[in-house]
Amino acid sequence: MKKIVVKFGGSNLKSNEDLNRVLNVVKTYNRPLVIVVSAFYGVTNYLEEGIQKVQQSINHIDEIGNFIRNLKKEAIESHIHGKNLQDEVSKTIDARLEELGNCLKGIHYIGDVPDFLEDKVLSFGEKLSSLLLTAILKHNGFDAEEKLPEHIGLTTFGESKNASIDFKTSQNSVQKALGENKIYVVPGFYGISPKGRIALLGRGGSDYSAASFAKLINAESLDIWKDVDGYLSSDPKLVDNPKKISNLSYKEAAELSYYGAKILHPRTVEPLMEASIPIRIFNITRDNPTLTPLSIINHETNITNSVIKSVTYSDNFSVLRLSGPGVGIKPGILRRLTTLMDNHDINIISIVTTGTCINLYLEDIDLKEATLLVEEGDFHAIASITPLDSKSIVAIVGEGIMTNYGFVYRMLQAVTEEGINAEIISGGASDVAAYIVVETVERDRAIRVIHREFFN
Repeated sequence: MKKIVVKFGGSNLKSNEDLNRVLNVVKTYNRPLVIVVSAFYGVTNYLEEGIQKVQQSINHIDEIGNFIRNLKKEAIESHIHGKNLQDEVSKTIDARLEELGNCLKGIHYIGDVPDFLEDKVLSFGEKLSSLLLTAILKHNGFDAEEKLPEHIGLTTFGESKNASIDFKTSQNSVQKALGENKIYVVPGFYGISPKGRIALLGRGGSDYSAASFAKLINAESLDIWKDVDGYLSSDPKLVDNPKKISNLSYKEAAELSYYGAKILHPRTVEPLMEASIPIRIFNITRDNPTLTPLSIINHETNITNSVIKSVTYSDNFSVLRLSGPGVGIKPGILRRLTTLMDNHDINIISIVTTGTCINLYLEDIDLKEATLLVEEGDFHAIASITPLDSKSIVAIVGEGIMTNYGFVYRMLQAVTEEGINAEIISGGASDVAAYIVVETVERDRAIRVIHREFFN
């Protein structure tokens, strides 16, 4: 029997009640699983802040250890009964916290944070979750075992903090390590570099690592437990009566993630398309949760009557506008710009050019640095450099959007009639998505009128 890979995120690991829900879900499966866990809610942010503080004060190392120890102590006392057993689990957590403390001492004494050491520190959030959940499962009668990526050969390649899984190198060792008929608990978020160092898979990368494990063991499915009712036609905080989406294609899910939907990390679909492994979404906060998924993502290209499945948005978006006579047609400028950004680890989301203008679409966090790089780059053809923030992408997503007429027009017409200016319009780059760019202050109104156009 194939295993199922089950992912529990940080939003499922906030309280003792959440741990009870996790136990109930595992009981409901009643079969061998590979469980991939994130850090407890807020722990990764706490570690990020701690890395900066310990450079100045070594005393903060004890504060970090005590904070995490108290967080786990409550869970231990609630789910593991008997003083001796509680002490045994606490000792294993203390041993892992001691290793974390040694890493933080290294940061304090050198007064700097090398990438490999930062990656190692941040991985402890997940490693402490997997250790504790394994102990709780074993105490509740499950045949469970923790497996760490560094012990099972989950090998990566690529840049620091955004590594990718090397599937060819990892497959045999991971399949062997996770091959017995038991429950394995694995920390998400990281793998191991070719040099044997911990390599993070990007913020929110536990979804991607869960998908990677599903591909590596050829799982029956990847089941992701959230605290929402699967995919909806838009954000329920912004529109009335959003429609539930029971089925999405891999492309639709990938585009929705790319344009800001928070259900999946944007890279989750990547490992599973070729292997045709479905992703199933569940809500762990429902009373008596069942194994009937709320949304399924697979190869089925289900074109609905309205064609559009969802209206989504992203505020993590800025434009760097570079203007000058003929700047868009002079040879070599784009090559120099893209090389410059790549050398400084700045991701260009998209590029739109005209004869007199180049627009670089960037993440908000990169806009300031990118502007300075171009200003210092001695680009003679560029007469003016204009950073544009406070922009939002509003996107419509659905199979058939480019093979059926009029959907981009209807989106544009809806916002125009509402008096909202679409500064940039894009359709055709993807055959399942199109988008407009609006001022962020107009974003909510744009979403509502577009959703009303397609779903009212």
